Order: sequence, then C-alpha cells, then structure tokens
Amino acid sequence: MTVMKTGSDSNRLDQVVAEARRNREERERGYREQALKLYPWVCGRCAREFSRENLSELTVHHRDHNHDNNPPDGSNWELLCIYCHDNEHSRYLNAGQSSGEERQNASTTFKPFANLDTLLKKQE
Repeated sequence: MTVMKTGSDSNRLDQVVAEARRNREERERGYREQALKLYPWVCGRCAREFSRENLSELTVHHRDHNHDNNPPDGSNWELLCIYCHDNEHSRYLNAGQSSGEERQNASTTFKPFANLDTLLKKQE
C-alpha cells in the first residue's frame, strides 16, 4: 500500500528535519568551540597536531557517547582526529553488540576438551 503525502505534509516534514539539523549544528558548535578553547589542538589518540588550516579534521568525542552530556568543564570531551574518532565509534558499536555481562552469562555448546580423557587413555 502506498501512502501519498500532500504538499503540506511534505513541507512540514522538511521543516522538522531542517529544524532538527539546525539544533544539532548549534549544539555541536557550542561544545566544539568550548572544547577547542579548553584543550590543545592535538588528537588524544594518535597525537597528531592541528592548526587553523586543518582544524576541521579535529572532532570532539564524547567519552560517554552521550552528545547531550556537555559539562562546561569539558570532562566528557576528548579531541580526536576524524580517523581516531571513527575508530573509537566503531569499537564502541562492536562492543555494544554484546555487553560484558552477556558474554559472561552466555553458554556455549562447543566443549573443546570434552573427549580429552578418552584421547589421553588411547595414547597410554
């Protein structure tokens, strides 16, 4: 079943999306400017240094991965180059597929040493 959108529905959706983008950009601009004033322009992982010419490649990473947690002291921020930032988020997403607690409680059906005693007895 195809739902036809009227012109007013489409315009309203466009307005909502544009407003959400503006709000996100404004929020990011605020904490980015603060972080760049607080911290040296160096990637916190690879130690690459940045200047005004390449500053756009330095990003603000939220240590707790919550972009709404922006304390004025910058304690939740870390400056990372775009490559290290992507790597950090990839690691976080991969780790999030199963938490540590789930890994501890997970059981497996494979038992690599199940027949070890039998194999050892055969060798005697």
